[in-house]
Amino acid sequence: MISLATKAGKTVSGEFCTEKEVKTGRAALVIVAGDASENTKKKFRNMCDYYHVPIYFYEDKDTLGHAMGKEFRASLAVLDAGFAKGIMRHLDA
Repeated sequence: MISLATKAGKTVSGEFCTEKEVKTGRAALVIVAGDASENTKKKFRNMCDYYHVPIYFYEDKDTLGHAMGKEFRASLAVLDAGFAKGIMRHLDA
């Protein structure tokens, strides 16, 4: 699902781009790598709580980057509500 959203241009990755999309209200979902630094996890957890954006912590940086078809990534934001709902359904399962 993440790779489909990326191919459709509905994801952004990297700490700064993810933060920008959350703060502008375009992010429907944030996914942070489980092996990201504690500081990064806390920052995104607090930001997502404040802006009411769902956040998930997923495996590791390599797996998250591979799901996007890119190098390792610590964070990504999904910009489409439909993709976000589908990805959340898979992550909850």
